[in-house]
Amino acid sequence: MTGQRGVAGQPAAGPAPAAGPEPAAGATVLCVRMRRLDGEPLGAPLYTGLLELLGELTPLVQPAPPDTALLDVRGALRYFGRSAPELAALIRVRALARYGVDCAIGIAGNPMLARMAAAGAPCGGTVRVGPDPGAVREFLDRRPVAALHGVGPKAARTLCAYGLDSVGRVAAAPPALLRRLLGARAGREVHERALGIDRTPVRPGAAARSLAAERPFARDELDPVRHRRALLSLTEELGALLRARGQVCRAVSLTVRCADRTGLTRTRTLAEPTSHSADLTAAAYALYAALGLQRARVRALSLRVEELAPADRAAHQLSFDPEDEKARRLEAVADRVRARFGPHAIARGTLAA
Repeated sequence: MTGQRGVAGQPAAGPAPAAGPEPAAGATVLCVRMRRLDGEPLGAPLYTGLLELLGELTPLVQPAPPDTALLDVRGALRYFGRSAPELAALIRVRALARYGVDCAIGIAGNPMLARMAAAGAPCGGTVRVGPDPGAVREFLDRRPVAALHGVGPKAARTLCAYGLDSVGRVAAAPPALLRRLLGARAGREVHERALGIDRTPVRPGAAARSLAAERPFARDELDPVRHRRALLSLTEELGALLRARGQVCRAVSLTVRCADRTGLTRTRTLAEPTSHSADLTAAAYALYAALGLQRARVRALSLRVEELAPADRAAHQLSFDPEDEKARRLEAVADRVRARFGPHAIARGTLAA
């Protein structure tokens, strides 16, 4: 069965796989999305504690801040003699008991499917994608092509223009057509993912290459101006943190949490590695605009900067724009003021209003 749902503290309904399946025989990857019961963001200390909790079951835990983690549980299935839904129920019970945190968990045979399953799971529930090809097809076929991991707005528009508006239609399309439309590498990857194939492993300790921050709203927020103000606040915070650590990022990821508990995530690779707040703001605004939210009721916005690297090893394209150089000098001055008098000593007028 494609989508099996469970409640907090109970395994998902339906027959459980035998303990200790071989990698190709069943679901081995769990995607865990964590939420505090009071709706507040987790915060770094609580998130770290939850990662330690997950590490008690398997050493193969890949953090995805601010509230998600991937687990490869192949070894855990054999060691504990439990099925994947039973491990999911154990995680949920321990997170509730120790930290007052509930979880939505996706179970599948690879990280992509597990993420998509977790995105559709209610808080306190489990969605499982069965291991056989028929179950994978049933899970994917009717989903819009934009829901497929790795398909951005531009690629989705291109595919939809040729009638490839669902994952099932992309999977049925000739691979040569996809390569012509998207390019050789992207076309091959999109075709594989439409078939439910993801060769990406779970990488423990990958969180060191990203930083994240979140802005929850006091009530579900409809105003795009307030959304953009929150994004500006996030990019100012993350930019200052990157510069303080002597790092630059290569990509920016925006996650929008809606009132119905669904989440929308988009990622953009930057033209060059940067820690400049203005560049991060431009990327965040572009990601927000691409989502086309219109009058969506937004509960929280989170931003993650990814693929971090030392700033002294990053190449920077010289600019002859005096305004850009002026902005960078002012940014450096603001960083020195914050370092001496505190993070709130100086802020943009838009944020202080």
